[in-house]
Amino acid sequence: MSGILNSSIGRKFAMALSALFLMVFLLQHFSINILSVLAPDTFNDVSHFMGTFWVIQYLLQPVLILGVIFHFVMGFVLEIKNNKARIISYAKNNGAANSSWMSRNMIWSGLAILGFMGLHFYDFWVPEINIKFIDGDMSGLIDPNNADSGYRYLEHLQHKFVDGWRVALYVISFVFLALHLLHGFNSAFQSIGANNKYTKGLIGFSKVYAIGIPLGFIFIAFYHFFNH
Repeated sequence: MSGILNSSIGRKFAMALSALFLMVFLLQHFSINILSVLAPDTFNDVSHFMGTFWVIQYLLQPVLILGVIFHFVMGFVLEIKNNKARIISYAKNNGAANSSWMSRNMIWSGLAILGFMGLHFYDFWVPEINIKFIDGDMSGLIDPNNADSGYRYLEHLQHKFVDGWRVALYVISFVFLALHLLHGFNSAFQSIGANNKYTKGLIGFSKVYAIGIPLGFIFIAFYHFFNH
């Protein structure tokens, strides 16, 4: 693995694989969260399953966290490694004219997303970890206002979108996510060599994904803000 990461092509390939992995997770995450709008009771049940099933908690969740860490660390490594080459290229060929704003600012959109993830973890992941593994009291997962109907996941989600400033932060973060994905999706496929007769279709799908998923999350945030 270290040998692969020592080459520029290897680093880009590893970065692409981690990006595709996180895109699959993002789609899965959205599929669950949209249930909070379409089928609240199902959202509670699915969230409880995801939050308590041991395979997800002790195997898949650590893999996801490592994937996130690897992706961001590798992004910073690639930025540092390519910085000198980029400066030389711009000086000789006016690189700014030959590359998109998104490709030149992936590091900044990535930092915005990283900051958002800190807020998102603070809002949702940390409280649940505290309930399950620190307090050790699973009754904290029950909705105190509606114990007969199930769990408190929906109530907790709705509560987080009461404040307009938090909704605004989420919306801005998802805009940065869309910008990041618009370049990152295509770049990931190119890095793994997916350049064939399906390329045009992949480009079209990447645009739908990169715009549609963040817009979907924005819709969820606004829905709960206006319906709390």
